[in-house]
Amino acid sequence: MSPFVIAVLVASNLGLIFLLMRVPLGLRTVRLSRVVAADRQRLWQALWPLGKDAGWSGEILDARALDEAGLVAVTLSWEGRDGRPIERKAILGDVVPGRSFSMRVLEDTALDVSFWADYRETVELADEVAGGTRVTLGRTDRYRGLAFLIYRYFATRRELAKLQHWVVSGRYSRGGWFEHPLSQIGFAVLSALILWPFFGLNSGGLALAAILTSAVALHELGHMAAFRLMGHNRARMIFIPLLGGIAIGGRPYDSRFEVAFVALMGAGFSAFLVPPLIAASALAGGEGHRLAAALLATLAGFVALFNIANLMPVWKFDGGQVLRQICPGPVVLALASFSLLSGLLALGWRAGFSSGFLLAAGAIFAVLSLLTVGSGVKPRHELKPIGAVDRLAIAAALLAVFAIHGYGVLWASARLVA
Repeated sequence: MSPFVIAVLVASNLGLIFLLMRVPLGLRTVRLSRVVAADRQRLWQALWPLGKDAGWSGEILDARALDEAGLVAVTLSWEGRDGRPIERKAILGDVVPGRSFSMRVLEDTALDVSFWADYRETVELADEVAGGTRVTLGRTDRYRGLAFLIYRYFATRRELAKLQHWVVSGRYSRGGWFEHPLSQIGFAVLSALILWPFFGLNSGGLALAAILTSAVALHELGHMAAFRLMGHNRARMIFIPLLGGIAIGGRPYDSRFEVAFVALMGAGFSAFLVPPLIAASALAGGEGHRLAAALLATLAGFVALFNIANLMPVWKFDGGQVLRQICPGPVVLALASFSLLSGLLALGWRAGFSSGFLLAAGAIFAVLSLLTVGSGVKPRHELKPIGAVDRLAIAAALLAVFAIHGYGVLWASARLVA
């Protein structure tokens, strides 16, 4: 790719990350309404947390009033870090029985109370002249970045659609089209098509775009495997065109070891694939299958390069996640981050990247770190500490993964660039 194309791709990604994660939006309200073919009182019993049908979606397992001022305790079906249902305390206000109410969350057992400081939700029910009831849901919060605002919009939209389906069928249908495997395959294909022009609008460029997308999928598959090994009942992958993918577990993290293990397994899983790909490429080349050898070498190089780039000591990158869990203090963390960054830059120089490119890459990763620092959601309680043996084990695994992917990058650059 030309320097101009690389600059456009990088600028697009940085700009998109800023819009999704950092742009200050202030206090915003997502407000959607839909006419549902049901009696207003029936819908009140479903949407009022203390109603007889409050568990219509399976989200609320139990709800009880704690006092006459509107304080309620709600048990949710979502798993907490200990595997038990999350419990939440909320206060109900502006109640007009059968018509409207508001709710503020005071605390829950999963997230820090600061997460709920500005959150407020409202429900309004109004009879329609033509029949049915107009249900209006409002979700107000303070947002930094478009990502969570977009999520709240689609979550509210889905809740209304699910409510309509429940009214008609009497059953709640879990999931939706967005997380369906076929939809994610479609997003992966879309991601490859978006990347295609950057590699050249020809068959070779399409192959490179598909190979890079496959490297992303394999990386996220490693995170998903780690979630399951850590006891999560489910794990899923969400493809985000152009930006890559995200693996999501079934519950919050429980310990620092779990955070480090899951983060490292993205690159760790793919590290098991690099040596077989190198061997298969050499075998195909020895048998005279040059195209197959080149494709396998390219896949090995892309897998190695993508995964080792994710080991950058950036706040939300896997390398930064791992180091923050295993380093006992800020001084050790700074030294470890500098050492890892130096190793990555030295590897890039040895692979043939120019000094200017490496300096630009360092600056880009520094900007990424600033954009993503502190963007995580703080848990209610501190994660379980990591032991000395576990620190050493994760550190040794990090060095092994770095060595394997580093060798893959050097091998592929020698074969493909020469």
